[in-house]
Amino acid sequence: METVNIRYVFRFPDERQEVFDLHLEAETLELIHTIPETLPSWTRIGFYQCPNCVLTPETHPNCPVAVHLIKVMAICNDVLSYDSIHVDIFTYERVVCKDTSVQKGISSLMGLIIATSGCPHTGFFKPMARFHLPLASAEETIYRAASMYLLAQYFRHKQGQKADLEMTGLMRIYQDIEVINKSMAQRLLTISDKDSMLNALSILDIFAKSLPFAVEESLQEIRYLFNPYFSLPGEFSKRGESH
Repeated sequence: METVNIRYVFRFPDERQEVFDLHLEAETLELIHTIPETLPSWTRIGFYQCPNCVLTPETHPNCPVAVHLIKVMAICNDVLSYDSIHVDIFTYERVVCKDTSVQKGISSLMGLIIATSGCPHTGFFKPMARFHLPLASAEETIYRAASMYLLAQYFRHKQGQKADLEMTGLMRIYQDIEVINKSMAQRLLTISDKDSMLNALSILDIFAKSLPFAVEESLQEIRYLFNPYFSLPGEFSKRGESH
């Protein structure tokens, strides 16, 4: 089976090292993961189930997001959010290395896992997972999310479907993500007295809250980047016709 492989390596000041190998099925971008025979009770689908969840205990006894975060949760029980770590992220295209905090490193990994976990609400982020940008800033995330969504609208248009150029659908997607983040935080509060996992999730939640606001403001924060495109109507098409 062809896969997209991404490796996260966390190096702690005490020389401890934790490695996360993520393998995504190339076509579906679903995370390939060996599920333990015995799963902790906090992964059950009905345990602080998201109010917007469309899964049922009959078909999905366990929350797909929670199941894929078990190993991440295990290492976070021993560290605090502000602890310093060195992170190396290996993809086919590049290697990213950075000294950062536990919460920022874990947040980057969590975002990738959540997008590819199999949760119906997070599958919209699979294109971003395929072209993963580790440790992305808020501005980078807004740019990538908006670009991804508008490219999806292009593909919808090409197959005869209505294109949402106002990006109202993207706002709804992020509103669902906010609900998921809140419910997941409730799960995590019951199983750990450390703040690293919760703060990592909070970083993702900040992104989820800022994106709808950025869309409402017509993405003015990054509009300046596109000044070369603000040419006379039809200029690009006329150039094409001249060849």
